Amino acid sequence: MSNYRRHYLAGGTWFFTVNLQNRRSDLLTRHIDTLRAATQCIKRTKPFLINAWVILPEHMHCIWTLPENDTDYSGRWRDIKKTFTRALGMSGIWQPRFWEHTIRDENDLRRHTDYIHINPLKHGYVTRVKEWPYSTFHRDVREGIYPEDWAGEVEDFNAGERR
Repeated sequence: MSNYRRHYLAGGTWFFTVNLQNRRSDLLTRHIDTLRAATQCIKRTKPFLINAWVILPEHMHCIWTLPENDTDYSGRWRDIKKTFTRALGMSGIWQPRFWEHTIRDENDLRRHTDYIHINPLKHGYVTRVKEWPYSTFHRDVREGIYPEDWAGEVEDFNAGERR
C-alpha cells in the first residue's frame, strides 16, 4: 500500500480531481441537482469557497479555498460523497480517495482554473467552453473574469497539437 501524504495548509487553496468508480458512467451530470444539494448541505456545516468547478459525467475538477485555520478538505469530500451516495440509495460509486494539488500562487490558480473551464472541450463534450452547463465558467463570465467566447472553437484548442 502506498504511503501517500496529503498537504494540509490552514486556509489553503487546492485543486481537486474526484472520479466515479465507473469511468463510463454519466451519474454526476444525470444527478446534477443531487450533487449540488449534497455540496450545499456540506458547505453549510463546513464552509469553503468554490473558486472553480466543472462537473463531467464521471469525474469532476474543482478548486476550493478553506476558511482561515481550517485544513479539513478530506472531511468535506468524505461528507459530500457520502451525502450524494445516500441520496441516490447506492453504494460503491466513487473511486477511493481523490487527487489534490495545493495552489501555490496566483499564476498556479489561473492555470488550474483555465484547466477546469476548458475540460469539457478537452474531453470532446462541447466545441465551445460556454456550451457546457455544469461549470463555474458561466459565473466567471457574469463576473467579467472570462469573456464568453474564451478558448474559441475546438479547432483553435487542437491547433497546437497538430504541429
